[in-house]
Amino acid sequence: MITDIRVGDPSVIEKRAQRRKRRDKLTEDGKLTILACDHPARRVTRSANEPVRMGNRHEYLARILRVATNPEFDGVMATTDIIEDLLILDQLLVEKGGPSFLDKKVLLGCMNRGGLSGCSFEMDDRFTSFTTESIRRLRLDGAKMMFRLDPTDTRSLDTIMACSGAITELNKYSIPPFVEAFSVVRTETGYKTLKTADELIKTVSVATALGDSSKGIWLKIPYCEDFDRVARGTSCPILMLGGESLGDPTGILNEFSKGMAAAQNVRGALVGRNVLFPGPEDPSAVAGAVSRIVHQNYSVDQALQHIAAIRGKEMDKLTRVLK
Repeated sequence: MITDIRVGDPSVIEKRAQRRKRRDKLTEDGKLTILACDHPARRVTRSANEPVRMGNRHEYLARILRVATNPEFDGVMATTDIIEDLLILDQLLVEKGGPSFLDKKVLLGCMNRGGLSGCSFEMDDRFTSFTTESIRRLRLDGAKMMFRLDPTDTRSLDTIMACSGAITELNKYSIPPFVEAFSVVRTETGYKTLKTADELIKTVSVATALGDSSKGIWLKIPYCEDFDRVARGTSCPILMLGGESLGDPTGILNEFSKGMAAAQNVRGALVGRNVLFPGPEDPSAVAGAVSRIVHQNYSVDQALQHIAAIRGKEMDKLTRVLK
């Protein structure tokens, strides 16, 4: 059905985007839970021991939909192809008499994915997906970008400059930039993220000074020990990232719980694989647990109890309408 629309009437994408009901404000309580769906566009398709698990678009979309249709989760961050697939599906659902699952959701467009994983040019993370103009045209709620700082590689500066220019452009239209920033070191097996407070403090200070104004910047950074020290490095709101899937949501729930308690400007999570591919667990149930830690101050034990209570519910929420 998605392909038929892409072939026969791709204008559906922009029409649905124009009709989508947006929130009056980005966040209703000062906090956000956002699902990250931009990994395949950077040649990252591995989940656990399966090298191309995330390369199955049908399964990937199904897992995204399990989270996006959970009313407790705030929104989705993705590249052009995923956002457009979701807009098509939303239109199909509305046409069949179902409720929109994108109304009042926070939709963020991912901008730079050019630093393809495992390639010789991985640190050359060019802007290859959404532009400021396309984000405006589809009435998205924000833009995500990233830079990885390798002090030994001059290409890091190219990406930082590109991020700075994008933030300045987004500021013209009051579109919030979500900036993922961290330091890396090159190893024999690829780039390794430096998850230490000292490194993150220095990188955060760079990220929030990019562009002509920091007024709309949200940071996306990994949790680490002494996270309170990292949070004190900025007054900008912070969302925690999840990293590679651990196959068991308990660890990431622990990190998010500690992170939310670390400082007042830690305002939620922008997490992908640990929610989409949480081992044998239900992505919707894990998303609900993350949401309750962020929005309702649930403990980890309470969050795990919530997973047990709602896992596997309404698995046919969409298929019973989209027949």
